[in-house]
Amino acid sequence: MNNKLAGQVAIVSGSGRGIGREIALKLHRDGAAVVVNDLDAAPAEEVVAQIVAEGGRAVACVGSVTEKDFGERFVKTALESFGGLDIIVNNAGYTWDNVIQKMTDQQWDDIMEVHVSAPFRILRAASGHFREAAKKEAEEGREVFRKVVNISSVSGVMGNPGQANYSAAKSAINGLTKALAKEWGRYKVCVNSVAFGLIETRLTSAAAGEGATINVGGRELKVGISEQMAKNAAALIPMGRAGTPEEAAGGVYLFCIPESNYVSGQVLIVGGGRP
Repeated sequence: MNNKLAGQVAIVSGSGRGIGREIALKLHRDGAAVVVNDLDAAPAEEVVAQIVAEGGRAVACVGSVTEKDFGERFVKTALESFGGLDIIVNNAGYTWDNVIQKMTDQQWDDIMEVHVSAPFRILRAASGHFREAAKKEAEEGREVFRKVVNISSVSGVMGNPGQANYSAAKSAINGLTKALAKEWGRYKVCVNSVAFGLIETRLTSAAAGEGATINVGGRELKVGISEQMAKNAAALIPMGRAGTPEEAAGGVYLFCIPESNYVSGQVLIVGGGRP
């Protein structure tokens, strides 16, 4: 452990699996206490158990980030369990693709809800704590930095066919990032986005197999890509392959450590050299 984040408290949405899991583990291994979230209790509790077994501190906050009261509950879990909140990572999400002439209102609304409205409500729920903590620290003559990392995508930077909803949502989260960087600079809160390229997860893996699905809100949504699509995508990446969840987590970590205390309002592409 480097312990650069010792004494800090992080909440990471969608951290029971994949990239979110690796983010939670990385922050813990650098000293942070972590509130782990997943739709399902089992994966969230598994990550909590691993962190505790490694000598860290973690609790679970199970449920969908799209629940209207989730933001308040997520923040409250951190404050009541660990007495503070220093890092927010808005990672939870999924894709539900279609070309625009076939895309339904529900496909559009649900993707905007999970990728834009849910992070908005989490950040709004944290605003009071951030404001009051910054005021107290300023009165004491202390400068304490807090971090927000919103997860975006290259689809939100350059667009992607079949992903009008997802591209729009991830572009919107970049806009929210830049707005809050300006609003919260006075509170010493750095707000940045990490835009992932092709990362090997169950949502993008060719190994998932034909017909692989995930259950979201009682709906079975197709995940994974074909072997040929995986090869075509990898050919466009200068490094020649998809990134790993651990590498994706590394991009998030950069915005959480003290070395990035004067970096805010930025969108970092983690895509193996692809713009």
